[in-house]
Amino acid sequence: MVQFDFTRRTRDCQSALVDVGADAAIVSPSPDMEYLTGFTDEPDRRLLFLVVLATGESVFIVPEMYREQIADATEVEDVRTWPWRSPETAMDLVEALLSEHDLRDGTLLLEDRMWATFVGQFHAYFPDATFGLASDVLEDLRIRKTDEELRALEEAGSLSDEVAEEIRGLGADVVGMTERELAFEIKTRLRDHGSTGVAFEPMVGAGPNSAKPHHRHSDRVIREGDPVMMDFGGIVDGYLGDQTRTLVFGGEPPAEFEDVHETVLEAHERGVDAVAPRVTAETVDEAAREVIEAAGYGDAYYHRTGHGVGLELHEPPFLKPNNDRELEPGMVCSVEPGVYLAGRFGVRIEDLVVVTESGCERINDTPRTWEP
Repeated sequence: MVQFDFTRRTRDCQSALVDVGADAAIVSPSPDMEYLTGFTDEPDRRLLFLVVLATGESVFIVPEMYREQIADATEVEDVRTWPWRSPETAMDLVEALLSEHDLRDGTLLLEDRMWATFVGQFHAYFPDATFGLASDVLEDLRIRKTDEELRALEEAGSLSDEVAEEIRGLGADVVGMTERELAFEIKTRLRDHGSTGVAFEPMVGAGPNSAKPHHRHSDRVIREGDPVMMDFGGIVDGYLGDQTRTLVFGGEPPAEFEDVHETVLEAHERGVDAVAPRVTAETVDEAAREVIEAAGYGDAYYHRTGHGVGLELHEPPFLKPNNDRELEPGMVCSVEPGVYLAGRFGVRIEDLVVVTESGCERINDTPRTWEP
């Protein structure tokens, strides 16, 4: 298990709060909370917040049933609880904490994913406060991965590669399976290789379903000659894997498939080659996109070329048009161009790459050919 320095992360967050002139970040259950403390939970109707003060110690405000759980899972020492019989006292604890630090009229950055119910309560309790988004400080902290984070991402990539190789090795045995059965096979093998879950519900799209970029899986039977698009990833220490391959497991592929696959593969390689420090996100998108447009498939490529990956499947940087964000060493992103011919088939090829000092390195490295 990779060990993360949550104390350093919290101090970095505090420094960032000072830099932007904010007094506190108030974080509800989310990847941001996991990043800062190691604790993760599903958003719930019960008020549960981490308050990171620009000056002072972090404080958890949680239902009393969480006290022991928070104490065991995090390094935060100040855990204030509200009784389950009196949930209305939860915001009173927040008010008391902010009053202690004279922040009732301060600048408070709220978790971007916080439920509107809670956002409304903050506005009601603190009418004189100035509100912003926690991403104003946390996005820049999370976007560049540390060596420890990269180790977890590389392990997630390796186990995803192992499963991809095994599925490729099934060859013609895949013919006759349903998309759902193959997706279950992928999930089972990810867990067998040590994944703590799946990064997302795997995509298995066969034949015309492969032309649907966000198709998951169905009871459609995989037939000979079907292009089968498979998009999946595992999880290691909370960090996600993500890769896509498009294969034909038996029979002859449909007309035009080989040309499309060759085009997408070239676009993928051009995109990977373009990833380097000080290169803008839009430049990488353009490098991949111009290959597909030159081949005449521009209208069939209707999503961005890539996205950042870490504790979330889709996080900055986003490799898309009109994004002039410069890439920096430590950033991790997908490169995944695709062509989708509605009613016929689709092709997508995806790897994760990490930006280095001189270019980038692939996290995934399994064959990208369409033949098993």
